[in-house]
Amino acid sequence: MRFIPNNEVMRDVMLKEMGLPDIDALFSSIPPEVRLNRNLNLPPGMAESEQLRYFADLAGRNAGAGMISFVGGGSYAHFSPLVIDSLLMRAEFFTSYTPYQPEISQGTLQSIFEFQTFITSLTGMEVANASMYDGASATAEAVLMADRLARGRSRVLLSQGLHPHYRQVVETHARFLELELETVPVNPDTGGTDGAALEKLLDGEVACLVVQQPNCFGSIEDIAALSAQAREAGALTIVSVNEALSMALLETPGALGADIVAGEGQSFGVPVSYGGPYLGFMATRDAHKRQMPGRIAGEAVDEEGRRGYVLTLATREQHIRREKATSNICTNENLVMLSALIHLTLMGRNGLREAAIQNVSLLAYFLEEISKLPGYAPAFSAPRFNEVTLTCPLPAAQVVEACLERGIVPGLDLGRWDSARHGDSAMDNMLLAAFTETKTKTEVDALLAVLGEVGS
Repeated sequence: MRFIPNNEVMRDVMLKEMGLPDIDALFSSIPPEVRLNRNLNLPPGMAESEQLRYFADLAGRNAGAGMISFVGGGSYAHFSPLVIDSLLMRAEFFTSYTPYQPEISQGTLQSIFEFQTFITSLTGMEVANASMYDGASATAEAVLMADRLARGRSRVLLSQGLHPHYRQVVETHARFLELELETVPVNPDTGGTDGAALEKLLDGEVACLVVQQPNCFGSIEDIAALSAQAREAGALTIVSVNEALSMALLETPGALGADIVAGEGQSFGVPVSYGGPYLGFMATRDAHKRQMPGRIAGEAVDEEGRRGYVLTLATREQHIRREKATSNICTNENLVMLSALIHLTLMGRNGLREAAIQNVSLLAYFLEEISKLPGYAPAFSAPRFNEVTLTCPLPAAQVVEACLERGIVPGLDLGRWDSARHGDSAMDNMLLAAFTETKTKTEVDALLAVLGEVGS
């Protein structure tokens, strides 16, 4: 049952069991001066059938209901097989948590092990952990991990192409750790991290470089060149992946020289859900695994030769002394991780690649058609996956507002990101639009028609 009400008789029985005369006695330890001493400002109670009708009506008033949305910017609508929800609702999955007792947690440990295997394959790295809260905190944890590995280096270079929300989380984590955060600008023509600017910032004090792939403007970064520059200066390269499906098509970060790969797995069978809960991931090279936060599940063999699963490495404070823990604020997102695992298993290598190709193809069609509309053009020349930054003939905020009136959310006004940091924005006319396999050619044509009408 979703809800079990307690009537007066049941409440009296519970109070009697506790030896209390009334409900006020239950809260006697709370000082009178901090109590509310009035009823909450809530409407009268309703029958369950009335509640369902009320909330259905309320949901129908949402401005976005029924709209066609091309918003990405960190959360992406992708196809998810319906069987995921059916499997997740099974009690043995729905109630699973961290497997502290491996002898009774073999299924949970196996699912973690298989998830780690998928992540290492997608990232091209040698070891992955049991999952993180989300992409932003995973990226921040990767910075702290690099700081531990750097042994005394205190400078962290963050590409301007890193999602601004991710940067804010990194700043929060680093605030009291004597880490100096500096920005590497993007090239104004390509939209990728500027290699010449990076060269000037690299020195013997840089612990790591953080680059997003594809970056927050939709540009595909030259990870091989950037990681080579960082390596020459003795710095580690962290690749933050915001759109996980891109890994099904692009060269793996590991093959391009990344030392740590951290990011967001929401694209794999996890609904957008107004921003969470999501699923962070982290992978690294075998030499660095002991500085990785969280837990690593491994495969083992018992004394009778039977395969089993255990927590091979666990560097959280529950397992070791707090001061030796690599992190006290990471976790295993087991239920959300399982959703991603089922999605990855059902889609397989070929299915993921096909979905990724559909994303690229749909964006290519849009770019071909938008070039026919005066005033609109890609802001940057770098290759893209499924997202593009457009320059518009008028402020992007006005474009968004006009499109909303016509039932379409055209993308994200980048002036919102830029003005939040600089006060006034150099990106007022820039719109970030995402194209995934959930959109049809007809819907893209509808967007093009509205953009043409708005810009004329």
